[in-house]
Amino acid sequence: MLQHRLSNLFPDMTADEFEALKQDIAARGLLDPIWTFQGQVLDGRHRLRACDETGQPASFRAYEGRDPLGFVVAMNLKRRHLNESQRAMVGAEIANLPEGRRWDNCANLRSKSQTEAAAMVRVSRRAVTDAVKVKATADPVLTAAVRRGSVAVSRAARLADGPVEMQREVVRKLDAGEATKVTEAMRQIRHADRKPVAAPAGKYRVIYADPPWDYGSSGIIGDTDNYGRAARHYPAMPTAELLALPVAALAQDNAVLFLWVTSPMLDRGLACMAAWDFVYKASFVWDKVRHNFGNYNSVRHELLLVGTKGSCLPDSRKLEHSVQRIERSKVHSEKPEEFRRIIDRLYTTGSRIELFARGKPPKPWVGWGNEPTASA
Repeated sequence: MLQHRLSNLFPDMTADEFEALKQDIAARGLLDPIWTFQGQVLDGRHRLRACDETGQPASFRAYEGRDPLGFVVAMNLKRRHLNESQRAMVGAEIANLPEGRRWDNCANLRSKSQTEAAAMVRVSRRAVTDAVKVKATADPVLTAAVRRGSVAVSRAARLADGPVEMQREVVRKLDAGEATKVTEAMRQIRHADRKPVAAPAGKYRVIYADPPWDYGSSGIIGDTDNYGRAARHYPAMPTAELLALPVAALAQDNAVLFLWVTSPMLDRGLACMAAWDFVYKASFVWDKVRHNFGNYNSVRHELLLVGTKGSCLPDSRKLEHSVQRIERSKVHSEKPEEFRRIIDRLYTTGSRIELFARGKPPKPWVGWGNEPTASA
């Protein structure tokens, strides 16, 4: 029997769901009839298939109302356990139904707006808007993943702007169990693309470091902008790996370390400083002016710790202000150049290196990091 177009609005059952349905029909027979409209299957395509495969007789009932769309939605929302993203994809299909074509011979049927479609499937209009974008622009592999409920529609809408290879690899990692979330899969892909960088050579009097702290959480704070967790933007390093870095070997007998830490990482920053054979002496506070999300307060500052190895007082006796009020940029983790200038004013002589550099620093600085523009 032919299937009515509306019968395919909702996603197919998973293999396990369909097997459970077959076993139930084989044991008890078909309890719910298969609904037809204009001689086509309107609701119950899985039940019909299960009857065919188990040899159980199928019973039919004709829908005689004037709202087949509302009927299909009501029946499936009542029976199917679909998440919000799956329902949003159904909403996108509803919003895409043709207008002015009497393919169902229902005079009162008209195309639905995204707002109306969202109300029908009980999701937000934003979710349907994301679903419409996914349906129109995402790779079919990603679209199918949203329909079966393994990828959130909001994530898929963002992924749809990226390369097809990225979309497919994210879905592959999720399906293979290599990642449990889209963000985790994307981190793995980005990290895999990083080429190892040779350790820096030489000894330095001044060391400036902005480590890629690992916050130990896949959650995203501030996900509404381009800030949020560091791991969204570059490969984070566990504290154990940072502690083990041979920074002490890079330092001259008398050297100074300027180490960036965020407020939650303060204890780990002090631990790194000690592991690298530096003694904490002082700190600068960067007042970023613009607020950022945090778990306990709205964070608008970052700390630049100062530690020394041996004897390494500043060359200049002019005291710099410990609090620097400089509005942060929109680029994640980007530090104001004013802090480098402060370091240069304090320490006028000696070799200097920037660790974890995300760009090529000005001479005479040497940069070391995994960004393409950094150089040793």
